[in-house]
Amino acid sequence: MKPVKKHKHTGMGVMNIMILTDHESRLLYDYYEPERMKDIDLIISCGDLSPEYLTFFATLCHVPVLYVRGNHDGRYAENPPEGCICIEDDIFVYQGVRILGLGGSMQYIPGAANQYTEQQMKRRVRHLGFKLWRRRGFDILVAHAPAWQVNDLEDLPHRGFAVFRTLMEKYKPKFFFHGHVHANYSSNFKRKDTFGHTTVINAYDFYVVEYPLEG
Repeated sequence: MKPVKKHKHTGMGVMNIMILTDHESRLLYDYYEPERMKDIDLIISCGDLSPEYLTFFATLCHVPVLYVRGNHDGRYAENPPEGCICIEDDIFVYQGVRILGLGGSMQYIPGAANQYTEQQMKRRVRHLGFKLWRRRGFDILVAHAPAWQVNDLEDLPHRGFAVFRTLMEKYKPKFFFHGHVHANYSSNFKRKDTFGHTTVINAYDFYVVEYPLEG
């Protein structure tokens, strides 16, 4: 494990998390430079990226690569990203940070892989009840889809899940990372927003978050 870094202004310990989704960055992939990744402590994919792309980072960056599935990640079933950790329907703890994963999008093709109705997503959350109790909540929600009316779109395929709002209201995580709404879909694209106590970040392409560590 890397030594804990300090925030240059606050002096607090920080973990640098690179989040990825929806678009394979030429800057990171085609023009890969180890120097650009040297301060990254954790990589999280919010879905709709090729397994080869995630395997690339797992191989070269020597930090954990976590992922949830997007609505276009059907081939993960046969060809999952090598060296990466799927956090679907689980709470993964890294350096004391509790990370909850719930991939997939709103169902717009009945029976399609990685698509869920609101009720199906609510059932997934209910099944997490014991893990949420045992871990006393979570610090980061990782999903592919956004939350309902929090930077989602009105069309069914890109509509967010209301249950994600419920999770944020109840557990007050520091961050919610998602994808699915691409930067070129709307002139109103927002990289960052706030919902209650939670900072919401659309990870389109890639983005680096400084996560404050306790103690």
